[in-house]
Amino acid sequence: MTEIAGRVAVITGGASGIGRGIAEELIAQGASVVISDVEREALQATAAEIGAVAVPADVSSLESVEALRDAALARFDRVDIVVNNAGVGPWGEIETLTMDDWRWVLDVNLYGVIHGVHVFLPVLHANSEGGHIVNTSSMAAFDPQPQLAAYSVTKFGIAALTEVLNAEERAKGGKVRATLLAPGMIRTNINSSTRNRPAGSSGALHDNAEMEQDGSPALQERWMTPREVGAVVARAIRNDDEYAITHPDWWWRAQARFKRIEEAFARYPVWGSEPS
Repeated sequence: MTEIAGRVAVITGGASGIGRGIAEELIAQGASVVISDVEREALQATAAEIGAVAVPADVSSLESVEALRDAALARFDRVDIVVNNAGVGPWGEIETLTMDDWRWVLDVNLYGVIHGVHVFLPVLHANSEGGHIVNTSSMAAFDPQPQLAAYSVTKFGIAALTEVLNAEERAKGGKVRATLLAPGMIRTNINSSTRNRPAGSSGALHDNAEMEQDGSPALQERWMTPREVGAVVARAIRNDDEYAITHPDWWWRAQARFKRIEEAFARYPVWGSEPS
């Protein structure tokens, strides 16, 4: 088990949404929390409201994440829990996407997590008790949807990174554990992600105005609050769970994809044998 009380946590994308919900829950359970974000005013306001330490950071920049690590260590002299949560969620069909579109989403969502693991893993290894990494993926890692190709590519990548990290740590008897957070419908502002798109880049990615959080006839989904997600994550940290699932009732979505894969395996004969 990973203790939360008395530990130091660093959370990216912590000014709002899921990041803030996780920060609030970890603080309530006795952790000291550093939150980072690219939106400086919102970051400072959130930190003051919830009792966290604010450190501005752009996760798409390795140097910025290194500065975040240095600030956290300077303040607390240790880091025990890292939540690589910052991300964007714009929409766009594959044939319309530009290279600027791909680079922006991959830089934030995928390289943001890669940077976090690369920078903080040695810090956690240096702890005698080890530590815990939470990487925010999505249900899109199990059930990719049209118009979310760039987003889904990053979430699949995060899933692979997290699973391999756990396998490597187990193989060498390491004390660092990782959790893949796969949220479904959460009440956040991710559907206005383009507000933080770098100046000068262009493309077809757009926010989805139809994703109303109160639900429309086409979107009768179960929405959760960020704080509810925080409770899911805290439980996963305490139990060293490899997966943190916010919507277990959505298993049918993942199961349908896995069924198609299983059927594909069954259609092909073992090499050298005769087809059935």
